[in-house]
Amino acid sequence: MTPHRLDAQMGGSVTMDVCLACQSFWFDGYESLQLTPGSTLRLFRIIGDESSSTRTPMPPVTACPRCTMRLVPATDRQRNTRFRYGRCPRGHGRFITFFDFLREKDFVRTLSAQQVAELRAQVQTVNCSNCGAPIDLAATSSCGHCGSPLSMLDMRQADALITQLRAAATAPAAVSPTLPLDLLMARREAERAFATDERGPAWYRDAVDAGTVAAGVRALARWLGRDVS
Repeated sequence: MTPHRLDAQMGGSVTMDVCLACQSFWFDGYESLQLTPGSTLRLFRIIGDESSSTRTPMPPVTACPRCTMRLVPATDRQRNTRFRYGRCPRGHGRFITFFDFLREKDFVRTLSAQQVAELRAQVQTVNCSNCGAPIDLAATSSCGHCGSPLSMLDMRQADALITQLRAAATAPAAVSPTLPLDLLMARREAERAFATDERGPAWYRDAVDAGTVAAGVRALARWLGRDVS
């Protein structure tokens, strides 16, 4: 895993590890709850950059990188959204996939029946946003391998994140003044992907390649650029 040092609440910092091969994060303790809005955006960038990479299937047994004990599968809830992770029985931390991290942060919502139908009219298969397995849209709207339903990035939550980022920034120069406009354009791009009169070709290509959630992350990253820290 590759370590990344991120800003935390109250002026602190956390060091979290990224496994690019299986597209997952390791957080010591509950460090993911301490991240600043800017740090969360940095993780968005990591997710967007790596969503097109070849994903290594998760092993049936995973071990804590601190004590090597077997991680215990756990399920938690963020509002109405369930997410899964592996926790160390000694409390050293949590191992969570990119997809479930977005669910934990309440950035993912399930596609409606109408959205699934419109997606099906454009493409035949998409890769699961959670595990990467192909989903045959003619037969189902959920992954046959891990059971995850087709979902997409909730741009309203991303909008709220940008608002927090601007409010929390101590140095005005650290935040691009065009962020509100950029986010609005990103949200419109995601919404156009399911519009009846206008399609988003880039979104559909990304959905086939990396999954519907990653397509939204990439749409956001295209407008936010690479300069957010």
